[in-house]
Amino acid sequence: MLNPSPVPRLQLRAFASSDFEAYAHYHRQPAVYRYLYADAPQDTAVLQAQFARDALPQRLAQEGDTRRFAVVRSSDGCLLGETLLKLASAAARQAEVGYIFDPAYAGKGYATEAVALTLAQGFGDLGFHRIFARLDAANQGSVGVVERLGMRREAHLIENDQFNGQWGDEYIYALLAREWHSRAG
Repeated sequence: MLNPSPVPRLQLRAFASSDFEAYAHYHRQPAVYRYLYADAPQDTAVLQAQFARDALPQRLAQEGDTRRFAVVRSSDGCLLGETLLKLASAAARQAEVGYIFDPAYAGKGYATEAVALTLAQGFGDLGFHRIFARLDAANQGSVGVVERLGMRREAHLIENDQFNGQWGDEYIYALLAREWHSRAG
């Protein structure tokens, strides 16, 4: 008798209203925003508006449209963080992948698994040709995530952004659909 396939550790889904408390918790943490060139929002009204925007389903029809996924642990439904796909070019079928997670769940492989699920969605159902990630060069955790997934570093932008008076470098990593499919299958 064949064993049924194991239940995946994580699921991607749309945000639900019941996610707001956990969402607000990790969005308020300065460590989450350290590499995002913004201050962590503290005001509840600001967070509620941001959550309402993030929870809206997006069709990814126009450049700049963003679809966000709540990342939940399958065993208990706990919200761990979020991933996103942002349409960068409709004509070239390119998207940017992004992600943020509650630091309490760091070091357990959740980000890598969730980004892999997001890439599978992007290269599968959504039909993207190329997906890229833009990372602060100092964010070694994110560098590890994209490199474990086989994304290649295509660019190192020197002092291309500034936040709180500090210049920061940026890496751009990317993967093509054919590369993803050859590794997955």
